[in-house]
Amino acid sequence: MKKFINSILMNKIILITVLFLTGITNTNAQTNNHTKQKGEIIYHVFQRSFYDSNGDLHGDLNGLRQKLDYLQNLGVTSILLLPLYEADCYHNYFANNFEKIDSKYGTMNDYIALVKEIHKKGMKIYLDMETQYVTEKHKWWKDAVGNLKSPYSNYILFQDAAHTKPETMVFGLTELNSYDGSKIKVTTVNLKSKEVLDYNIKLFSFFADPNKDGKFDDGVDGFRLDHTMDNLDKKPTLTNLLTEFWLPLIKKLKALNGNIKFMAEQAEWRDLGFDYFEKADIDRVFAFGLRGAILSFKKQGIIKMADTLFKSTPKGKEQIVFIENHDMDRSATVLKGDSSKERVAAALSLLIGGVPSIYYGQEIGMCGHGGFGLFGNTDGNDIPTREAFEWYKSGTGKGMALWYKNTGPWWDHTNIKPNDGISLEEQQNNKNSLFNFYKQIISLRKNNSALSIGNYQNAENDNNYVFSFTRQAEKEKVLVAVNLSNENQTVNIKSSNAKYIPLYGTTKINTSNFKLTPYEIMVWKIQ
Repeated sequence: MKKFINSILMNKIILITVLFLTGITNTNAQTNNHTKQKGEIIYHVFQRSFYDSNGDLHGDLNGLRQKLDYLQNLGVTSILLLPLYEADCYHNYFANNFEKIDSKYGTMNDYIALVKEIHKKGMKIYLDMETQYVTEKHKWWKDAVGNLKSPYSNYILFQDAAHTKPETMVFGLTELNSYDGSKIKVTTVNLKSKEVLDYNIKLFSFFADPNKDGKFDDGVDGFRLDHTMDNLDKKPTLTNLLTEFWLPLIKKLKALNGNIKFMAEQAEWRDLGFDYFEKADIDRVFAFGLRGAILSFKKQGIIKMADTLFKSTPKGKEQIVFIENHDMDRSATVLKGDSSKERVAAALSLLIGGVPSIYYGQEIGMCGHGGFGLFGNTDGNDIPTREAFEWYKSGTGKGMALWYKNTGPWWDHTNIKPNDGISLEEQQNNKNSLFNFYKQIISLRKNNSALSIGNYQNAENDNNYVFSFTRQAEKEKVLVAVNLSNENQTVNIKSSNAKYIPLYGTTKINTSNFKLTPYEIMVWKIQ
């Protein structure tokens, strides 16, 4: 009996010891995970214009893979690609075949190699998808038009009962004028078809786990859903799509990989996107309103939009904060090449909250003004905002992705100029360059949990030209103040008698009153 009791006591001691050690291990693991959580910074790249690996002037997947070290050196953690699938449009929206990769980008093996290399480097990759439209070269169109017995007769929309007239696409168009002079016929997919939903689930699932082994090292970490709408292009048959199409698709993909993220581009840019969270379980939307507010340099506009977005975004959901993308004028152009303003806009987009997204070339101040009608009725209008990344001060050299060379007025008026200071070669070794400013602010953000994952709160002050806010994550708190004007400003920020330790800039705060030089940016840790 004594041996039995001693045995029980020994087992209890062992069990308590194991539980105690396990508790320590778990606590340390949680602490380490929190410490390692630096937040995410997306690099939004138009791969055709990034880096050409084989000399055909088209940026490609192998070229992007060769430049992953550059992106890591910049400090970004994730890469968002434009569509990869086979298409006649240079931007690869409006597919000929969703299941094939554009041959100019490379092969499926090149794609898988890129994804695996990105993951080996601890980075993430997102893929832009737009499956709402197909061209006349797509098998659904070719088989279903004029053929009521086609297995794809319910896959696209028609204007007539005989299925001889495919429905219009966005803006009521039936065809697009390409930059190369060709015409591309496009129609709208029937997103109310169960077969179309099932097809999309299989398509997205393939890119999430190509070899279906459940490891996801070869799969994307999420998708950008282009031109997402509840009522697609206001077509009467395509209503309630957030709950009837996108939600079932997203549920299936998250059942496959619980970590996968969906970011939806609001088709109406004035739409704040909160219904996407509620109706479709979208993880992220794009902060279009905040982009406009930042570039306006109007304090009250920034406060109003930041308060609205960050306070109303549900827990577990996120805003993607950006000042550039492939559809809008580049910020350097909007700000008329004012380098001081470019720095302020960059700092706000990286520090204010949400998930920052940098559009390729933004970090070196690339210019570009695009839009409807700039060069007539052609998709070449957007080429100025999608030009080749400027690697060299001469504007030419190995890897320059000048696929649009000598194709039209966008080339005649190219923004790429030699020796203008806007190139990586000219900026990377200049400590005062915009490129190194981006590196510095990104590093600051990544090395401070308040700036990377903390909650945003406006910090009231008495100056109409100084915008100030705090970010806080648990006990770590940071104050950011930015002079939005080209004049010296004195400001009084309402705060407690805390200790302020400068993290960026030179101003020391001993009292709540301090001065900021024109367009100065200051960041302090609050103790």
